[in-house]
Amino acid sequence: MGYMSKTGRRPNELASKTSHVHIINDKVVENFINDCILPKSADEVDFSSYNLYSVKNDIKLPINHIFAIDGGYTEIHIKNEFPSSTLSFFQFGASGFSIDDLDDIANKPFISPDDISKLKNIERFKLVLPTKNIIIKNEKNLINSVRKTIYNFFKNEPKEKESLTKSNFLNTLSWFLFEEYREKEKQTRQWNLSNCPCCGHSNIKLSKEDMSALYTFQCSECRETIYLTDFFRLHEAVDNELGAGGILGYLTNLLEHVVLIHLIKTVLEVKKSLLNEMLLIKDGPLGFFGQTANLHKPMRSLTNHLFETSNLFLAGLEKSGAFVEHANEISKKMDPGTVLLLDNKYIYKYIIPGDPDSQDPYARTSYYSGKLIYKSKDERMYVVTLPIENAEILLSPKITDYKNIDVILKTIEKLKCDMYDNALIPIALVNKLVSLSNHPSSVILEKFAKKSMN
Repeated sequence: MGYMSKTGRRPNELASKTSHVHIINDKVVENFINDCILPKSADEVDFSSYNLYSVKNDIKLPINHIFAIDGGYTEIHIKNEFPSSTLSFFQFGASGFSIDDLDDIANKPFISPDDISKLKNIERFKLVLPTKNIIIKNEKNLINSVRKTIYNFFKNEPKEKESLTKSNFLNTLSWFLFEEYREKEKQTRQWNLSNCPCCGHSNIKLSKEDMSALYTFQCSECRETIYLTDFFRLHEAVDNELGAGGILGYLTNLLEHVVLIHLIKTVLEVKKSLLNEMLLIKDGPLGFFGQTANLHKPMRSLTNHLFETSNLFLAGLEKSGAFVEHANEISKKMDPGTVLLLDNKYIYKYIIPGDPDSQDPYARTSYYSGKLIYKSKDERMYVVTLPIENAEILLSPKITDYKNIDVILKTIEKLKCDMYDNALIPIALVNKLVSLSNHPSSVILEKFAKKSMN
C-alpha cells in the first residue's frame, strides 16, 4: 500500500509497474491457483440423482393474512476528521395485509392510491447505535455503550396502546429464550454465556430464577450487571478502537427475527387460531449468523413446538447471493411447478465448492431451516428456506420433512410482483417502507445527527 500525501501538495506514492512479474513467475502461486475449484456451470448440473418434486395444485389455501418482515441500516459519519466517529441508523418492521384486499386489487381495471394503501399497513421500529468513537452518557467505553443501547431498545415500552409491541421486546426475549410457551416443567431454566462482557470470565451460568425484574443478571465473578440482551454475544465482535461495524448485519437479521417472534407471541396470546391462516415471510434465509448463531437452537425449538401444538406457515425469501444466482442459472432446466430440495451433495457440488460427501449438514450451526429452489407456474424462480425439524435431515431432505410446503409455495406464487425480478408484493412493499437509501437518506440523517449533537 502506497503512502498518502498529508498536504495534497505532493503526489501520493506511486505503485510499481513491474512488481506483478515476481508473482507470475512464482511456482508456488501458480500451483495454488491450479488447485482452486470453481462452482460448476448450469450445463454441468445433473438432476437425475437429486430430489425434484412437483408442487400440488389441487389444494385449498388456508392463508388469509400475509405478514412480511424486513429491515435495513445505514452508517453515517458524525465526524470525518481524526478521530472519525460514526453512528448507525436502523429501521425495520412488519407489513401485513389480507388476501382479500390483494384479490380485490387484482380484479380492478385501475388501481388507485387508496387501494395500494390497504397493502401498506406497517409498524416501524427505529434504533440508533454508536458504531465508532462515540459513547453514551454514564458508559465508560464503546462496548458498554453498544450493550446498553441494545438493552434500552428492547426495554422501551410501546407508545401506542394497540401497538404490535404492547409488551416490550425484553418480555418477548425471555419468553423465547427460556421457552415460556411450554409447560413449566418443560421450559429451559438456564443459559450458559460464553464469557462475561464485563470481566471476560468464561462459561457464565445464568439461571432464570436469578433474573431480576429488569431482565438483568449479576456476574458471579465481578458482580457487574449482565443484560438479557448480552445473550446475543454481540459484544464479542465490538472493539473499543476499531468499532462496532462488524455487528451491523448480524444485528439487522436478529432484530428482524425478534419482530417475527414477537408477532408469533402476540398471536398466540390474542387468538391462537389465527396462526393457522397466516403466512409469515422474512426477507433472507431463516437462520442466525456470526455471534448470534447459537440462537438457531431456541428458534428451532419454537417452530417445532408450533408444528406440534397448532400450525405454522413461515418462509424465508432470498433476493441475492450464490443460491439466487444458481437458481437463475438452472431456470431453463427445471419444469414450471417443480421444487428442488437442496441437500449437502447438491449444495457442495454445484453451488458452494466443498466436499459433497461431508456428513456435516450445510449451515447446521446457524440455520433452523432447509433450502429449496422453486420454479412457479409462471416460470419465476424463488430461493426459499422453510423450518425443518432436525438439522441432520439436511443431509438428504425429503418433501415430507417440510411442513406445509405445498400451501406455502402456492401462496408465494400468488404474491408475484413485477417491481423486481422474481419479487413478492409483501417483501417489495416492506422493503420500500423501511429501507434507508444511500441518497438522500444517508445525507439527511448525517445532517440531522450532526445538528442534534451540536
